[in-house]
Amino acid sequence: MIKDSVSKARNAFKFAFAQLFQEKVSGVRGEIFMEMRDADGKLLDSFHKKNLIMKDASILLARLAKDPTDPPHGINMLAVGTGATGSTFSPDSADSDQRKLFAEIARKGFSSTVFRDSAGNAVAYPTNIVDFTATFGNGEAVGPLNEMGLLSTFSPNTSTQNLHPDTFPTRTESSTTAGMDMLFNAVTFSPISKPSLASLTFTWRITF
Repeated sequence: MIKDSVSKARNAFKFAFAQLFQEKVSGVRGEIFMEMRDADGKLLDSFHKKNLIMKDASILLARLAKDPTDPPHGINMLAVGTGATGSTFSPDSADSDQRKLFAEIARKGFSSTVFRDSAGNAVAYPTNIVDFTATFGNGEAVGPLNEMGLLSTFSPNTSTQNLHPDTFPTRTESSTTAGMDMLFNAVTFSPISKPSLASLTFTWRITF
């Protein structure tokens, strides 16, 4: 019990430090709003969490600044998985060295992307705050979900994966990301068991 408490405290400190470091260095931050509803629209579960920006996010932004057609997409999909490590109900935090989820089971394009002002209002003009919303419906993303992330994918097809060969904790700085899916940010959480007939909606808010 004491060992588990120490492990949780260590993970919490690691995540808080990484979050503070990244916000100070890059200025980019993210937060996620989740709602799961049954077939009748009744709210079954919800949460609001912060996330971690990956090191590949900087590479993605640099590539798009150099050539907006390479890679072919900016952030265009949300991926969910079941592979977060550590304690079942308090998994290890995502790590900025990751280049993919540990066990991705589904990905989805966005049903909406919305600019917001500093007060959180949806606006029709570009700002530095964007909401990316994706919904997994009947029969989609069924399983004990405990990790997710935003992707810039090489293929526009949600069933096609072009995962980077590096597997955490390995990270080869000199390896190319051309032709591969890029993980912009990620988060882990206590398992969400999504029933087949339920819908699961994530809105990921990124502030640049």
